[in-house]
Amino acid sequence: MLDSSNPFASPSTLPYGMVDFSKLKSEHFLPAIEAGIAQQRAEIDAIANQSDEPTFDNTLGALEKSGDLLMRVWTVFEGLSISMSDPVLDETEQKVAPLMAAHEDALMLNDKLFKRVEALYEKRDQLGLDAESLRLLEIYYRDFVRAGAKLSPEQKAEVSKINAELATLNAEYGQNILKEVNDSAVIVDNAEDLAGLSESQIKAAAQAAKDRGLDGKYLLALQNTSIQPVLKTMQNRELRKKIHEASLSRGMRGNDYDNRARALKILALRAKRAEILGYDTFAAYALEDQMANNVTAVNDMLFKLVPAAKASLEREAAELQALIDKQNGGFKLEAYDWLFYAEQLRKQKYELDDEALKPYFELDNVIQNGLFYAANKLYGIKMVERFDIPKYNDDVRVWEVFDENGNAIGLFWGDYYARDSKHGGAWMSDYIYQSRLLSHKPVVENQINIAKPAAGEKTLLTFDEVTTIFHEFGHAMHGLFSNVQYPKFSGTNVPRDFVEFPSQFNETWAVHPDILANYAVHYQTGEKIPQALLDKVIASAKFNQGYMTTEYLSASILDQLWHQMKASEIASIKAEDFEKVEHQLLDKAGLDLEIAPPRYRSTYFNHVFATGYSASYYAYIWSEVLDADAEQWFKEHGLSRENGEAYKQKILSKGYSEDPMKMYRDLTGRDPSIEPLLVRRGLK
Repeated sequence: MLDSSNPFASPSTLPYGMVDFSKLKSEHFLPAIEAGIAQQRAEIDAIANQSDEPTFDNTLGALEKSGDLLMRVWTVFEGLSISMSDPVLDETEQKVAPLMAAHEDALMLNDKLFKRVEALYEKRDQLGLDAESLRLLEIYYRDFVRAGAKLSPEQKAEVSKINAELATLNAEYGQNILKEVNDSAVIVDNAEDLAGLSESQIKAAAQAAKDRGLDGKYLLALQNTSIQPVLKTMQNRELRKKIHEASLSRGMRGNDYDNRARALKILALRAKRAEILGYDTFAAYALEDQMANNVTAVNDMLFKLVPAAKASLEREAAELQALIDKQNGGFKLEAYDWLFYAEQLRKQKYELDDEALKPYFELDNVIQNGLFYAANKLYGIKMVERFDIPKYNDDVRVWEVFDENGNAIGLFWGDYYARDSKHGGAWMSDYIYQSRLLSHKPVVENQINIAKPAAGEKTLLTFDEVTTIFHEFGHAMHGLFSNVQYPKFSGTNVPRDFVEFPSQFNETWAVHPDILANYAVHYQTGEKIPQALLDKVIASAKFNQGYMTTEYLSASILDQLWHQMKASEIASIKAEDFEKVEHQLLDKAGLDLEIAPPRYRSTYFNHVFATGYSASYYAYIWSEVLDADAEQWFKEHGLSRENGEAYKQKILSKGYSEDPMKMYRDLTGRDPSIEPLLVRRGLK
């Protein structure tokens, strides 16, 4: 029984059932999760052990209704453990990771429960189910089998042991990334060494140092990518090199946060589990229920893109070297020089200056007159900020979402600033999944990592940050517009290689002339961005795409090749040889390029080793094929409320209640073509 003082002890009376963050403490999570597990375990036992013959309602319907307390707690815990990390939450994550893995096994490896599902599956054509209910039955059956429901008792026990160990290792790996990012921050003694950075960046670095008790110094925090954005304007080449080396060495420094042995253990356990389940490799297992379906399809796409990306990279490198030589630099282009000289070249080619652009991209204006304006134009929604809902951090903002008829459809939370307690990157979280069965409206959040300016300063964005905000809001729209019966199909609960389609497609509106002209307004003068500058922003979209595509492909292929190894191969690798093997894997694809390291190296590849993108990082470019093709469809049919509604109804509202490719064909009337992607990236 959960103590009544715990905010999760009873359903919240706050709008949309959100927990009261003003009363929530980190210590509340562990007992609440344990109580939630116990409650759902009892519900599962009741479903599995009932004497009544299995029906859809008393088995699948009951499963979808189970676990209310656990879901209320877990979604909040997942969100805060990566956005407001503290020692108690870290410790709780270590404790509950194996508990949750064991709980999942108690559901998916329950023989009596599976027999009920199997009995329904075998006579599914006779049950008279509607299309969504039939799909729920088919997906549940598939998931039970893939989890190991047909294994022997001994094999089930082994899989359960592996799942528990993996849960702990994944949590440790992710926590190490954040600790290593903070530990690897570069401290600078003199402001002169920061020449090239903006005044606001220097102030922010001074404040970050002060926050760590380093008054008078400057702290440059690392972001989770290999190449650090701060290198774009930093003039001090030695400092650029120092930052770059600090970035690439993360997780391989032999300290407490070294992730090499942990990554190998994760890979070995995944491969072993896949073999027990009857698959050659973990990648074969992971890809089976994705749109790609198999290893061959993914390898074909990724490896076919490599030659064009490398050729473009080589052309770009030659241009940058020529620029260095023209300036009598006297040195060979290195990876830590790339962004610095690419930015100069971009300015020359397009007469664009990030610092000159940033005043036109003030955060609140981007949100109100960019994100929300585009969503209103396409979908008819209205966003109304609420100030009466308790938040976990003062920087967080909350909006209620209304459709064009004035009906409230959900809540959107925005957490835009970086902090030491927040993991790197950007993501969307679900606090409450939409479901007609449960009468739940969605509550979703976007997490971004923008450097917070000094007190009193406006938050001015780079265009990359603007694009990231639009990307994550695409995920938010996917969650907010969900209109499904069952929570299993809600919003972004779709294959990894489809989930990035709505988010990447939403980036389209960041550069659409009608939208861009509406939000690109100078924060001081109110002057709209000049049309000539607007045209240059759009024209520059293909700039540096060889580099960006190459670093992405390197990470995606690294992910695939690690997970296409057999357990015996992985077991033969020693932690001290980890980096050497990483280079060997990249070399197989012709991508072991010092000038363009993978976007994430294997010791700080959070997507792949700590979250759900293992053997699935390719999903971004797979989804971008859909995204680029859908953009072409909109160009053919026009940016209009009617076409936005078609996209909302045929894609965003469906969740996983239909096959993703069927949804896409229903919208466009055709299969997607890779041609628009190649053109967009300047690879053709």
